[in-house]
Amino acid sequence: MSRTYHAREFARLAGVTVRALHHYDRLGLLQPSGRSDAGYRLYTDRDLVRLEEIVALKFIGFTLNQIQELLNRKNIDLAATLRQQREILAEKRHGLDRTLQAIEQAEQIVACGEAADAALRKIIEVIQVQNKKDWMQKYYTQEQLDGLRKRWSPEVQEQSQRDWAELAQDVEAAIARGEEPSGEAGRLIAQRRQNLIGQFTGGDPGVAANLQKLYTDEANWPSNFKRPFSDAVNRFLCEATKAFST
Repeated sequence: MSRTYHAREFARLAGVTVRALHHYDRLGLLQPSGRSDAGYRLYTDRDLVRLEEIVALKFIGFTLNQIQELLNRKNIDLAATLRQQREILAEKRHGLDRTLQAIEQAEQIVACGEAADAALRKIIEVIQVQNKKDWMQKYYTQEQLDGLRKRWSPEVQEQSQRDWAELAQDVEAAIARGEEPSGEAGRLIAQRRQNLIGQFTGGDPGVAANLQKLYTDEANWPSNFKRPFSDAVNRFLCEATKAFST
């Protein structure tokens, strides 16, 4: 037989505050099963199961909005959801590990009597990498970033950088020869550019759209983020793409 609890006792069972229960009620995340004659909230064992799920998901990093969406979904793939959250937390831990390593290296540099600026530069490098990741989250959804992370291994990234550098060199050579972006050389270059973009987006139109948003928001790029080619090369690429996109 299901028991009935007043808010204070119910909160104590799950290790939360009464204020948290009120907040969950306002959000529609966990509403009491009833009210006493005096108007106090009343909860049941079934509500306790729901509250324990909320507490567990909140503990491992889900936001309340995400929790509400998960618990209200009829056919939730909990294993996949937990795996995704584990990967997110693992990435955060990796970032913290890099920060700790940078601090340790800085300590060693200082201990060896080297200049403080060399030590701090190590830390700044890590901060810049992390800022770049945080900045990327402005343009891509978490699901898109997870897909990119799985697909975009260090080896794939290095190959892509080589391919873009080779493309830039070929564009510079085409410009030096006086080639027009609308000519045959431009067509081949535009095709190669689209193939490289396709490798990055994985054919996902959402990722492609957000990539375009990123590149049109140059005024808000981090100071350490630069195009891998000159303005002249970029103009040629844009004009060639426009000429052969129809």
